[in-house]
Amino acid sequence: MSFTDFAYQYGLVIDNLIIGRWARVKTLDKPNKTNGAYIFDGCTGAVINFATMELHAPYKTDKPFVVDRERIKKANEDKLAKRVQACEKAEYILKSAKKAKHPYLIRKGFNENGWVWKEMLIVPMRVDGKLVGCQMINADGTKKFLSGQLTKGASLVMDEKGRDVLVEGYATGLSVRRALRLLGVPFKIHVCFSASNMLEIAKNAVNPLVVADNDPVGVRTAKKIAPHYWVGEANEDFNDYELRLGTPLASLGLKGYWE
Repeated sequence: MSFTDFAYQYGLVIDNLIIGRWARVKTLDKPNKTNGAYIFDGCTGAVINFATMELHAPYKTDKPFVVDRERIKKANEDKLAKRVQACEKAEYILKSAKKAKHPYLIRKGFNENGWVWKEMLIVPMRVDGKLVGCQMINADGTKKFLSGQLTKGASLVMDEKGRDVLVEGYATGLSVRRALRLLGVPFKIHVCFSASNMLEIAKNAVNPLVVADNDPVGVRTAKKIAPHYWVGEANEDFNDYELRLGTPLASLGLKGYWE
């Protein structure tokens, strides 16, 4: 069995096989996210689907993989070209977007305006301050990124006045910001857009507070970053928590992390 067929059994979709380092790919169960990862050296490797697996599945073959260097070179060139196109499209979208209310924000408890383009809420994503793409959120909460954009290491930063706070989703970040403002403490919130990317953003964070989604992936990620982290009830993020309790009580849930 080839490595790509092996990976497919676990739900990983590998279009262009990368040799010698960990790579993230889309999965059958979550096609809009790079929720799978693999590593392959030509003979041995491992795969994991973060939504369905707790441990990596190992792979080994006696038939060495022949590296097609020209194909790899072309794939890397195509990938870079798509990233450039995504940057250009993100710039166009943000210039074309208008400040307006959006059903997703209203449902999440926010009456303020957001950037809206073609009925989608637009959330810019940056790496080292440079725009690399955006997350687009439909009225029903469906989220997607621009095709080919860089997502690893990309984030949205809210305020830059104090302690690093890592969150996964945009609505969670807005709720955390509202709660911390009520507490009157300085903060720098990083919306990471996925649990896996939270690990990447954490590499440059100082003493970060992780406000985790209470699901297996979210909790596992938080434990990798810091020994102490905030987490709510089962299947709850901080936005759910704030909507359930109200901002004053929800803010008290974070107060202990600043004392």
